[in-house]
Amino acid sequence: MPSVKTIDTRQRFLFDETHIRGEVTTLHSSYQAIQQRQNYPPIISRLLGEFLAAASLLSATLKFSGIVSIQAIGKGPISSLMAECSNSSQLRGLVRGDYQNVDDNQNFESLLGSATLAITIEPEGRERYQGIVPIDKDSLSECLEYYFAQSEQLSTKIKLVADQQTAAGILIQEMPHDSEDDKAQDDWQHLSLLLESLKPEEQLELDHEEQLYRLFHEQQVRLFDPEVLQFFCSCSKPRTATALTSLGFTEVYQILKEQGSIEITCEFCDQHYIFNHNDIEQLFEGNST
Repeated sequence: MPSVKTIDTRQRFLFDETHIRGEVTTLHSSYQAIQQRQNYPPIISRLLGEFLAAASLLSATLKFSGIVSIQAIGKGPISSLMAECSNSSQLRGLVRGDYQNVDDNQNFESLLGSATLAITIEPEGRERYQGIVPIDKDSLSECLEYYFAQSEQLSTKIKLVADQQTAAGILIQEMPHDSEDDKAQDDWQHLSLLLESLKPEEQLELDHEEQLYRLFHEQQVRLFDPEVLQFFCSCSKPRTATALTSLGFTEVYQILKEQGSIEITCEFCDQHYIFNHNDIEQLFEGNST
């Protein structure tokens, strides 16, 4: 049986007699597997960990086969940061940019530099939905809270944290309801205030049940069974070939002529794909434009 510290889990919880739900997640082995594939400075790893924890929390709402991705595109040392999680609890993430010499004390905004944050929901076989908000807050948590307020009109509180070994997140959210009574407002304000008291070290060190007891021991909280999360890359040779066709017949054949074959390495998992002359011929069969 793996130790608790190697099991990545997410759990749903509900506050009885309120309109408030929650999710809590902790990532260990999947987070470390993603880090090991790139030489990220500590501050970059921690920010990636927060994005991965956030993707885990947001994907818990999916009621269909699909993926939730959170991507920041900016002009700072980080040009792109992306984390995604599927409804089957599979995670992957990646950071691009010139970040090797960043100051470990740089803040969220300076690392991304005039960035935008895109939250994309991709249902399998259906049209995707994307919401975009500016990164003009002090943390990813605040940006996501603003996204939910603007795009979903749902009151949401999120706390995210990561160190080199662990990434963790917790979310509470007011579910849609007709009532505008004082009790609903009081419930939200009270539980939001309690969540704010959760310390980063408690998120990283306590298990989910202990976190919820520490915060909400005076409330009636129902904690559901854990879902196991894992690192998984969805790349494949056919999907890579599809991406290759986007370059066009002329450019692909020019590369093939110069190099003899085309080699592509997945940035997420380091899987190596080689396309020889026969592969390219089949790929562009009947197409010479």
